Amino acid sequence: MIAPSPRGRTPLTLRPSPGATPIRTAMVMAAGLGKRMRPLTATRPKPLVEVAGKALIDHVFDRLRSAGIGRVIVNVHYLADSIEAHLAGRAGDFDVIISDERTQLLETGGGLVRAMPLIADDRFLVVNSDNYWVDGPIDAIHLLGQRWDETRMDALLLMVPLARAYCHSGMGDFHMDPEGQLTRRRSGKVAPFVYTGVQLVSRRLLDDAPEGSFSTNLLWDRALARGRAFGVVHQGLWFDVGHPAAIAQTEALLLRAA
Repeated sequence: MIAPSPRGRTPLTLRPSPGATPIRTAMVMAAGLGKRMRPLTATRPKPLVEVAGKALIDHVFDRLRSAGIGRVIVNVHYLADSIEAHLAGRAGDFDVIISDERTQLLETGGGLVRAMPLIADDRFLVVNSDNYWVDGPIDAIHLLGQRWDETRMDALLLMVPLARAYCHSGMGDFHMDPEGQLTRRRSGKVAPFVYTGVQLVSRRLLDDAPEGSFSTNLLWDRALARGRAFGVVHQGLWFDVGHPAAIAQTEALLLRAA
């Protein structure tokens, strides 16, 4: 059975905002080319690749539904028609709105900027559609909402200890202090926490953002410089399903965990 490792844990003392409102809107990032998942993505977009008998994007939508989120913006580019047709089957669960990037792939940061006119909330969830996680004792999305502090944060990232980043071959992304404040991994060094692809952000994060194609890393770097980028540790399982071999590995690990 997969059990959380004590390695990489940091006690967090983030204080939630009193009377925080529920998370109502999510932005699901589904426009990528899925190059690492080839040849599976030669004829279908990565969000529609199946893991454990279900498309990756459906696993994400199931988590959103469990968290009570009712409005979902999905950006599309590669094989966009396939994703739109698939999402038509979820219309009864959510108010689904397409942010169309067919004419230009905008990366994660540019995709957020393009979608902002469709998002009315001051804070909203952003989820990578190729993400696979299993909630632990605390629902990950609710955990982000509980730990959000409007006075201190522009971004709150869901993190997992490197030791529990299953199927992941990287060296970690961030260090995190006892308050949850994040700093980048130094080049050539290992960092104890991996970003899961799930974050809660404020509209402030996109203030004065550039136009065109750019990575969310640019927005994070500005928040890091201001001391307004934080993290919180996911209490369940997380899998980096980034290449074809990771699918079988993830499914085997899920069977062991069950």
